[in-house]
Amino acid sequence: MIHRPRRLRLNEQIRELVRETHLLVKDFIYPLFVVEGAGVKKEITSMPGVFHFSVDILLEEIKEIEALNIRAVLLFGLPVKKDACGSESYAQEGIIQKAVREIKKICPKMIVITDLCMCSYTDHGHCGILNEKGQVDNDKTLLYLQKIAVSHAQAGVDIVAPSDMMDGRVHAIRQVLDESGFLDVAIMAYSAKYASSFYGPFRDAADSAPSFGDRKSYQMDIANTNEALKEVRLDESEGADIVMVKPALLYLDVVKKIKDNTLLPVAAYSVSGEYSMLKHAINAGLLSPAAIMEAMISIKRAGADLIITYFAKEVAKELNGAK
Repeated sequence: MIHRPRRLRLNEQIRELVRETHLLVKDFIYPLFVVEGAGVKKEITSMPGVFHFSVDILLEEIKEIEALNIRAVLLFGLPVKKDACGSESYAQEGIIQKAVREIKKICPKMIVITDLCMCSYTDHGHCGILNEKGQVDNDKTLLYLQKIAVSHAQAGVDIVAPSDMMDGRVHAIRQVLDESGFLDVAIMAYSAKYASSFYGPFRDAADSAPSFGDRKSYQMDIANTNEALKEVRLDESEGADIVMVKPALLYLDVVKKIKDNTLLPVAAYSVSGEYSMLKHAINAGLLSPAAIMEAMISIKRAGADLIITYFAKEVAKELNGAK
């Protein structure tokens, strides 16, 4: 007998009928950069189509996002001033705290997730508090992450997302949130965050490049996968509600491995470098725009339940139009 798999590829209707992996708008989380000021919508040069928003203009963007049926946003803040302990990150009138309150006023059903990392707020650009040797002090940093988490919870956030990769951070944040009465605020842990070369455009957008050294002493070695599973299991045991792999496209094997070994929802963050590579190639005519959907399907196919991507609006528009 001759087997003919092509029978199920003859036309789009049949291909769609037997398609194994499906993207849904609800799968996507849209990252946004918030800055101080008013009337600001400034395109980020290294990330075409991605913008800095002041809170007033951000609210217009949120309404558009809601209209596309995107259910969740991930906020990154750029403060006016920085210092050694990133004090603006936990200030009651900090940029993220203001943004969360305003978003919840106009779109109370929008799921607001906030990044807890300190790198955009410290004058040295590292993800925690430095000791006298210029190294990140893990345990001292946990105290500041607790302060940031509580300030975000007080503003009305739904999910906090610690991205610092400090040991014990999930336990410390869960403990202080519960003690402060915020039992319903969830934690999406950047569990397997690699020391990747693909964060460059983000560091430009968030003004978060370290002023010296690198982050390899606390972010994961790019060669390791068992370590990623260890990190996930630790975060599970400490109370994480969602675990994450970052980056996504270059680490699909890690997404698959973690999905096969956890019962928690798995998020994958397709990072700025992945976005910019695709965007510039498409703008230059080197790739078809269909490459965006192919990339997103690959992340979902690997096992991600949630996809964090700067392409979220473009994908949502295509998915909505396909209905």
